[in-house]
Amino acid sequence: MSTAASSRPSPASAARRRAVIDALRRGAVPESGLDLLATGLDRFEAALDAELEAVAAGSSVFKAVRGEYGSGKTFFTRWLGERAKRRGFALAEIQISETETPLHKLETVYRRLTERLATASFPPSALRPVVDAWFYALEEDALADGAGDEDLPEAVEKLLVARLTEVSRHAPSFATALRGYKSALADGDEATAAAVLAWLGGQPHVAAAARRSAGVRGDLDHFGALGFLQGLLTVLRDSGHNGLFVVLDEVETLQRVRSDARDKALNALRQLIDEVHSGRFPGLYLLITGTPAFYDGQQGVQRLAPLAQRLATDFTTDPRFDNPRAVQVRLPGFTQESLVGLGATIRDLYAEGATSPERVKSLADDAYIADLARAVGGALGGKVGVAPRLFLKKLVGDVLDRIDQFEDFDPRQHYRLTVTSSELTDVERNHAASGSADDIDLDV
Repeated sequence: MSTAASSRPSPASAARRRAVIDALRRGAVPESGLDLLATGLDRFEAALDAELEAVAAGSSVFKAVRGEYGSGKTFFTRWLGERAKRRGFALAEIQISETETPLHKLETVYRRLTERLATASFPPSALRPVVDAWFYALEEDALADGAGDEDLPEAVEKLLVARLTEVSRHAPSFATALRGYKSALADGDEATAAAVLAWLGGQPHVAAAARRSAGVRGDLDHFGALGFLQGLLTVLRDSGHNGLFVVLDEVETLQRVRSDARDKALNALRQLIDEVHSGRFPGLYLLITGTPAFYDGQQGVQRLAPLAQRLATDFTTDPRFDNPRAVQVRLPGFTQESLVGLGATIRDLYAEGATSPERVKSLADDAYIADLARAVGGALGGKVGVAPRLFLKKLVGDVLDRIDQFEDFDPRQHYRLTVTSSELTDVERNHAASGSADDIDLDV
């Protein structure tokens, strides 16, 4: 029993195409199917795949991704996450924020990790299926070693202790909670089992009776969280997964928090990097995203010299020669040419499921897509780099959908690009051209 899946990529089925197109229509980054859209990422593939293979073999990797708003950081991390999932990794994407998930409180980060934990077979939260698969694997291993039905529980207990020996040195309550969960299930006490598993996932305010039943006390703290992460990695490995791919997204929000909280968060990040590099977390690929201002500014990484040293990467050369094996990689962002290329890819993907594919490709040809990309960039103050989200939303929802549904619709005759303030993100709004962004004509 395993919650992992085959490493073979899925074909471009109608369902995958529809999921991607639906997300773009909403102005969102698709949760899956990003391999259908990936353009310009081939230069990263060899180095990143090698890192994933190393993690699957028992190593650990820390990676930092830098890019301006709109450069595709979320797309990049989900694209890499899909590649990890095809290699049998579990995934967790965590949004760092001052109020919901402050980085300096690692117990909260761990809790969000278990809440967002997903595998190829189970959506978030996949914690319970993973734990159940682990106990099943322990039973299978015990039976393979010659255990009978009568002594199976004792044999499973011995395996549990052996597998979690290293974890128990740092967080003995992790193994204790697993025993409590298994015991509650054996007694048919589903409520207690669920409560103990919630505590194992870092949830606060678990009923005292459930904690007493499992032999644990209190709530998870900052230091215990690292031990629990170590335990989770062991459980994942033994239940058939090759590793855990974790994204800490929008770390640049640390620049906007109080100075004391910012300093604690930066130090927590430094601690995480050191723990990863020390080999404490075999099977972990930890990735963070941030803007250049976060990595280079005095309110970000540069505020803590040891952290700045760990993330230091030379970006003074031509971006063509950036080292994808470095601890920090940069996304150059979109140009007019690359944005048009992405638009053409989306158009062709859309056409595969359209009523009249040739009509879609003819009316939304490359020249029209280039005009639309130029117009959307103009609506955002000429900042093509922050235009992809809005451009793809307009292309799918305003142009391609209408071509597909109305036989007499011609975008050059019947469509005028309009961009209203309400449909822009804060960053896009800040880049919008001076004056009103409403009713911007598409110049064709």
